[in-house]
Amino acid sequence: MTIRRARFYDIIALLTALVVIVLDQWTKALVVANLSPAGSKNPISLIGEYLVIYYVQNRGAAFGMFFSNSAILAVLISIAIVVVAYLYLRMLNRGPLIYKVVFGLIIGGAVGNLIDRAHHSGYVVDFISFRIPQLNYAFAIFNIADACISVGVCLLFVLILFSGFQRSTETQQQSQTTTTSGGLHPTEQDAQH
Repeated sequence: MTIRRARFYDIIALLTALVVIVLDQWTKALVVANLSPAGSKNPISLIGEYLVIYYVQNRGAAFGMFFSNSAILAVLISIAIVVVAYLYLRMLNRGPLIYKVVFGLIIGGAVGNLIDRAHHSGYVVDFISFRIPQLNYAFAIFNIADACISVGVCLLFVLILFSGFQRSTETQQQSQTTTTSGGLHPTEQDAQH
């Protein structure tokens, strides 16, 4: 891969993070301006009863879990951002585009929620509610940043899993090639004797 292409990929990663942050902050601002927090009598229905906009002030971590001290939570989120940024910097000016986009999603989502926490004195605006009333199922209320982090982490896990699988397959193929190119194949040796 050329340096020029790698730098272009890095720009795409930065743009991905910026788009996530802007979209996240813009949607949260719309929700705060137009809905009252938890207990709103008129949630906005996007897809029937299944996908609803419902404003909640989340003082916990992702998807409303792990309620705790917001200062400690902000420190933990900051540490996570530093770790992901460090991992990204190890790939700076190299690495495939998909990894760059995935890191952009994760970093953008984490920064978006950190900005929200700082702006709202410790809480994050969550507003996307997915539920299936017929099954009495309601997923935790979340926001754009949460969705980007979750998608990014899942994609990263899949990429790492398959790249490890691909490496082991390539290693097996290389060892088979070395065995057969280093001499006659065992069945050919038997045929000559």
